[in-house]
Amino acid sequence: MPRHNLNDLLAFVTVAREGSFTRAAARLGVTQSALSQAVAGLEARLDIRLLTRTTRSVSPTAAGERLVQAIGYRFDEIETEVDALTALRDKPAGTVRITCGDHIIRTTLLPKLMALLLEYPDIKLEFDVNYGFRDIVADRFDAGVRFSDTIDRDMIAVPIGPDLRMAAVASPAYFATAPVPKVPGDLVAHRCINIRFPTYGGLDVWEFERRGRKQKIRVDGPLTFNTTTHVAAAAVGGVGIAYLPEDEFSPHIEEGRLIRVLEDWCPSFSGYHLYYPSRRQPSPAFSLVVDALRLR
Repeated sequence: MPRHNLNDLLAFVTVAREGSFTRAAARLGVTQSALSQAVAGLEARLDIRLLTRTTRSVSPTAAGERLVQAIGYRFDEIETEVDALTALRDKPAGTVRITCGDHIIRTTLLPKLMALLLEYPDIKLEFDVNYGFRDIVADRFDAGVRFSDTIDRDMIAVPIGPDLRMAAVASPAYFATAPVPKVPGDLVAHRCINIRFPTYGGLDVWEFERRGRKQKIRVDGPLTFNTTTHVAAAAVGGVGIAYLPEDEFSPHIEEGRLIRVLEDWCPSFSGYHLYYPSRRQPSPAFSLVVDALRLR
């Protein structure tokens, strides 16, 4: 196959994955005009439309989606093998892309990886803060971070943090005006701080467990967030009761700004895991990142 055909195929796959000529051009380091011409030329040679273009978005047609599924991963494999050649150099190099939540970056990823970046200046890290269940293969991430029970079985999962426990908390000021809940059902009469995760669409349901007995409670309140970033601050401010893994609240609990309730109803669960595709050959840079993050 002529080399320009391979370039056009790569151009098409990148546009289809990015859903944008602008982002695809930036990723490939070419102009939007050159990218558009390459895709148009490929469509002309194949005599079939591969992309549906609107003023706001670009998406693959049925034929285009079939082509992406058939050849996209082959470009990924080529890129991985080329990156793996850095093993022949004195220092590993390359960009490692990880999708995760903001809290785990602050508490685990950056503290564990700062020394690695200083030791290996040719390694770069790119974090994508996202609370949806990203397809790390399709979106071309090297890895993601989730709780272990939400990771697909065909992924390699590496524990990077200890087991966690849920915590229901509120400020002393809040409990000065409201009774302390004794059982989960009492929460329906309280002002609570809600979360609407993008993956599920609806409001998060609070799950409790004691001695094998489980309860799911739908709460209501004046505040709803789509991430956990500001929940602790809202609880400290006296807005209402919040419910998250206890490490989100630890400093505030230790210093008395938040009070735990329903402790005997708050379940424990396996902590954060780094996950990545089992079939992908890891680069030397990625292997160093995994080793630095691994829970010991």
